[in-house]
Amino acid sequence: MGLVVFLVLASFAITFIVWTCSEERDKKVFRKCRLYVRMAQAAVLIIAMILPFGQKWRFVPALVFLVVLLVIDALTMLIGRNKAGEVQKAVGANISCVFFILFAGLFLIPAFIFTGYKGLPVSGRYQIGEANAILIDSDRVDPFENDGSHREVPVHFYYPVTPEGSAEQFPLVVFSHGAFGYYQSNTSTYMELASNGYVVAALDHPHHAFFTEDTDGKMITVDQAFLKEALEMSGEGSEDDNKEETLAIYRRWMDLRTADMNLAVDALIKADRDGEIDESWFLPDDDSAAILDVLRMTDTSKIGLMGHSMGGATSVALGRERNDIAAVIDIDGTMLSEYTGIVDGKFTVNEEPYEVPVLEFVNWEQTTEFADHIEEYRAESGAYPNVELIEHAESGFTTTIKGTKHMDFTDLPLLSPMLGNMLGSGERDTAEVMTIVNAIVLDFYDCYLKGEGAFAVQESY
Repeated sequence: MGLVVFLVLASFAITFIVWTCSEERDKKVFRKCRLYVRMAQAAVLIIAMILPFGQKWRFVPALVFLVVLLVIDALTMLIGRNKAGEVQKAVGANISCVFFILFAGLFLIPAFIFTGYKGLPVSGRYQIGEANAILIDSDRVDPFENDGSHREVPVHFYYPVTPEGSAEQFPLVVFSHGAFGYYQSNTSTYMELASNGYVVAALDHPHHAFFTEDTDGKMITVDQAFLKEALEMSGEGSEDDNKEETLAIYRRWMDLRTADMNLAVDALIKADRDGEIDESWFLPDDDSAAILDVLRMTDTSKIGLMGHSMGGATSVALGRERNDIAAVIDIDGTMLSEYTGIVDGKFTVNEEPYEVPVLEFVNWEQTTEFADHIEEYRAESGAYPNVELIEHAESGFTTTIKGTKHMDFTDLPLLSPMLGNMLGSGERDTAEVMTIVNAIVLDFYDCYLKGEGAFAVQESY
């Protein structure tokens, strides 16, 4: 609807300019007509913001500012409406029209790209707190930087708010986002877990994340070479172009991300053990009290890993590497770390048993396509890591949700349906999908991190 509102406002402006330029207009007449046009445009915006769809818009202050500009221009025309004037020049009117359309677009584009999404309802009894920190890896140079600076990993905590002096402790879940994603990609999942008694640490992977900030407050955007590489690798048949190069790229991605995740897990375990934070912790908000509260309530003897897409692959890799991980969830990610080599032109994968309980979500589009082409894939490319890992897992589970695509397992389509559709959103309502996902995630962790009940999952929902 934001686009419709923009087109209505633009049509007013264009019609007015066509009328102005169709013949010579006295400035007195021009001012009166412009007054009416600005009043009509301001009225359209005000009515739109009052209606239900407008109440869901974000960036309302920007829209209010646009209304104020329209009103000011209308008042200017009102004050000067009776002044005699010369003939209105078409050039000035055209420039005014162009500037209005540009300003209207600037203020309205966010309104129809983004919704007013503020999360899904949670089922737990706890209020939810948030805190931020940046971990500095003094043993690792950031490969994307040219100044020899150390790798920095932002960590965003979602945790249960407990009464002062409470001795309650909660299992830890560490989340890794997908390629050119960001830490908030699955906020509804974090909130559901935190409300039910979990501490969630959502990571940003700088230069793999769409954007994040470093310790200097500088915005770090996704590395363009990585973005191009990831998009090319996701193309159909890309694995078959050069398997050796493909495998090298997978390993480079996984090395970076598993090191980031290891840094976070190790730092949390150390801080929990020592009861304090050391020089590797940078607190952007200088809120050490909140971070210490989070550490106090975190039970690092019960750790779950989770991620979407490439973040799911990262979680699976760490679940095999470490002996202190109790449960792993891969949300629609190809398990890249499970590729072990190439034999006779085909990929080989790890066939060792996966000892950690693992849950895999697969989007419906891939599920239906893969079912018809699995043997063809094996004949051309070799074993598929997800299938082999689940088959060799001591406790492995796979599920899908009908009508879904890749981004439906994140909150992005709820925040921006336009971006969600561009990146891959199916016909199923994303709010419904994420409600199902979050309930399954909670059941899985309740079983394997809290020891509550037995976990079971349907083949599809």
